[in-house]
Amino acid sequence: MDYFPDPSNQASQRLRRQRDHLSLLLDFSRLLDSSAQLEAVLPIFLDRLGSTGDLRQVWLALRTDTASGLRVVLSQSGAGMACGAVIHLGQGLAGRVYETGQAAGQGCRWCVPLLEADKVVGLLGAGLAVGSELPAAALVLPEALAFLAEVASLLAVKLHLRRQLVGLTSRPPLAAGSDNGVAGWVSVAGEKALADDSTAADGSVALAALASLGRSPFGHLIGTSAAMQAVFQLLSQVAATEATVLILGESGTGKELCAADIHRGSRRARQPFIKVNCAALPESVIESELFGHEKGAFTGAVGQRKGRFELADGGTIFLDEIGDLSPAVQVKLLRVLQEREFERVGGSRPLPLDVRVIAATNRQLEAEVAAGRFRADLFYRLNVFPLQLPPLRQRKSDIMLLADWFVAKYATRNHKRIARLSSPAIDLLTSYHWPGNVRELENCVERAVILSSDAVIHAWHLPPSLQSAASTHTEPASTLEAALARLERELIVEALKLEAGNMAASARRLGISERQMGLRVHHYAIDWRAYRRGR
Repeated sequence: MDYFPDPSNQASQRLRRQRDHLSLLLDFSRLLDSSAQLEAVLPIFLDRLGSTGDLRQVWLALRTDTASGLRVVLSQSGAGMACGAVIHLGQGLAGRVYETGQAAGQGCRWCVPLLEADKVVGLLGAGLAVGSELPAAALVLPEALAFLAEVASLLAVKLHLRRQLVGLTSRPPLAAGSDNGVAGWVSVAGEKALADDSTAADGSVALAALASLGRSPFGHLIGTSAAMQAVFQLLSQVAATEATVLILGESGTGKELCAADIHRGSRRARQPFIKVNCAALPESVIESELFGHEKGAFTGAVGQRKGRFELADGGTIFLDEIGDLSPAVQVKLLRVLQEREFERVGGSRPLPLDVRVIAATNRQLEAEVAAGRFRADLFYRLNVFPLQLPPLRQRKSDIMLLADWFVAKYATRNHKRIARLSSPAIDLLTSYHWPGNVRELENCVERAVILSSDAVIHAWHLPPSLQSAASTHTEPASTLEAALARLERELIVEALKLEAGNMAASARRLGISERQMGLRVHHYAIDWRAYRRGR
């Protein structure tokens, strides 16, 4: 008797899918319960949901004010619902779900409501995975929609419980920041915005909440220090303009996150945001990568290819490490900035371009210009609105804010519970000079979370580069006088070895007189004849 159902049987497939859905719901519930800071795990929660089974391109909208409808607070790349977008009653698929409170689908796009006491407080949307065939989609549609509704119900319960806890904890929630945090996600509403229904009609509560939580105006960067608040102020002023921005700062300070914030706060937020690392592209292909090429432009060009600038048309292009561009590419980039047009490699006609340029570098471009390695005219074109990001050593009050966020992030990612950082660990984090800036801090915290076995991050979980004599119990075991005496004796013996026991030559090598040499040899009871005989 065959106890294993035929995989091709539709009933068997449906049963297996339902079992997988129940397992996923349990995992999601545990994830949402793993941190008191719900906004820290929401991006990870939705990222997993958007890479599970047949669901992709997930987005979440929540009620931030009653007059402006629901605001999209999280959106996966390609979801078609940009972060910050407002959903109004009756407008589109999401608007109809908002109005009726009933789940609905349109083609490969679905939307379900988050309900509290029959009141819509949010929407959860998703799409069918690209590549799913239509016959399979016909089977998946009702089950996937039901699963999405169950996830929305679970999320509504967790949000309701979290709202009840607001104000009961003395520790403020933190924002997603790093590396984007979870790739492709942007959190745009603070916990206060999620909890408060009586907010301004213009949606300004979101920005106010972000500022109160030490977050940048558009949600990527974290910082309460005076240096970061000054950056946030400049960022909020330049984001809505069309100005070219040059972001300066050491490696690891968050230049890419700053560029993403500028794009998200601009009128181009719904358009593409294309990122190019100029240092990572070989010089032989960077021109083709940036501007594209025509068929037959060079060996291997079997077809026409759009470059990064063309892909970013209508949106924003971020040129990271702009100081590494070769002189030939600098000339072409200057023309793009001046004429707002470009030519593909091998092309014969200029193509118009509507794109905003944001550049970043960790080099001192003024010095590069003076040394002849960077074009002065290109520098002045890029330097319309310079934005300097401070290194972490100049914003030490932000260290624990960032450390708390990274602890929550990596504890959730590694399915671990981290309750606190020990006092010695905090001392090491705040006293270190952080040459690698926020990136180094993130790596250190991730390592510590992995090593922790008792829900506490201790000093010995941090890398050796952060350790001190006290934390490693390697304090000096002798006095300064004894240590100097040992060093002096070693130097005298080494000189006698090199000069084969010749006292006069050894004295000259050490820069002292023969009398001083004799006194020291006698004081340390050194047998200089042993070195002469050994020659």
